[in-house]
Amino acid sequence: MFSCVATGLGWCFCTAAASLLGSCCGNDKPSSEAPGAHSGRKRSVFLLLIAIAIAFIFQYGVAPAVTDAPVSNYVTDAWLDGCEKYDEDILVDRCAGQAGVYRSAFSSTLFFILAAIGVACKPSANREAWIAKYTLFFFLELLMCFIPNEPLFLDVYLNIGRVGAALFIFIQQVILVDLAFNWNDSWVERSNKAEAEEVGSGRNWLIAIVVSAAMMFITSFVGWGLMIHYFAGCPDNNAFIAITIVLCVIITGAQLSGGEGSLLASSLITLYATSLCYSAVSKNPDRDCNPFLGEDDFLGIFIGVGFTVVALGYAGWSFTADQTFNRDSQDEIENSNFDYRKKTETTNPDGERKVTGVVTYGANNEDAGGDEESPSGGQNRSGSAGDEEAVPNTFSNSWRLNVILAIVSCWFAMSLTGWGAIKSGGTAANPQVGDVSMWMIIVSQWLVLLMYLWTLIAPRVFPDRDFS
Repeated sequence: MFSCVATGLGWCFCTAAASLLGSCCGNDKPSSEAPGAHSGRKRSVFLLLIAIAIAFIFQYGVAPAVTDAPVSNYVTDAWLDGCEKYDEDILVDRCAGQAGVYRSAFSSTLFFILAAIGVACKPSANREAWIAKYTLFFFLELLMCFIPNEPLFLDVYLNIGRVGAALFIFIQQVILVDLAFNWNDSWVERSNKAEAEEVGSGRNWLIAIVVSAAMMFITSFVGWGLMIHYFAGCPDNNAFIAITIVLCVIITGAQLSGGEGSLLASSLITLYATSLCYSAVSKNPDRDCNPFLGEDDFLGIFIGVGFTVVALGYAGWSFTADQTFNRDSQDEIENSNFDYRKKTETTNPDGERKVTGVVTYGANNEDAGGDEESPSGGQNRSGSAGDEEAVPNTFSNSWRLNVILAIVSCWFAMSLTGWGAIKSGGTAANPQVGDVSMWMIIVSQWLVLLMYLWTLIAPRVFPDRDFS
């Protein structure tokens, strides 16, 4: 009797919990409705934020507990695998902590890669079954705790993460430039509106643009001075700092001498390049070039996590993210809107319109089939499942969002672990890792600056081409 009552109460509790989670996470809409530009974006971003939080817990909570455990078992052996080669206890602690970060980052990377494959096969997959996705992700994180560090985490994923983080540097440039342009356009528009209402009042917004750009330039100048003071003195660092300063001056001059770009974009890219230069010189494994070698690089972690938050905020909440990363699909949507609407509407002999298939409202409509209701205020009407194939791709239902979040997973792994460098007491236990990471970061920075410079001068070199 008691077992039956307990089973019934358990079933009621699980049903209520599932209903509550369904209300919180949302199981959007039927798969027959066209996915929109925001389908699953915020839920995906929130899952990655959870992965970052778990990485901090693994690095600063679980790893020290494992290394201090009085008894040895399978879990402790798995977490300390590959770390026994270090003689100092602090190096073993750092190795285990970094392996904990790799566990969480690998779980999120694998999750988003599989999600990208699923979205490529079924466009509406990015908005479905989020309760199950979160549950499976937590089980995946738990499973990673039982897998030894080598070769999966300390060898394989470390190299994958460094490549992915280098790719993120380029993606971050696109994010920052798009952010700066939208920021600039927004304030210019507000200036025009204020000027139309009252002559002279719009000047405040233009002054705000100049002040914001000046603050970022000043921060960059201070960063250059600090790097010259603390990190100059060896050929590598001197060259990195000098090239950064020269390229930043060149891109700013190119922007000011023409009509392309904006001062906000140039100042933001300059600040970004300065942070990358610091990240590179702080990875130098030579004690003579890096006075902070062996110390916890909290500033580097803060900068890395900060850029991660910017990327996640952009991917999850920016209304221009889908256009920025999916230009081809946007053109496809714009070119096919008229024909697509014609396919979904027919007229019967009585002159009444009959709607079949999935109804869309154009590329500029962000609500159709997304996380919000359709413009009509209700559900979109749908017909056969085969009509779903006619839905044009957007950013969120194409696979790009999940690929970018997988790359962001690699970036936060490298940010929290110093790109895999294990160091203490002024020496690097694996100097070859720091050397490779240093060169990967600085070369990526050079390419980012050269790419931005090309976007400024290309319209002048080839005026007959369209670079919009």
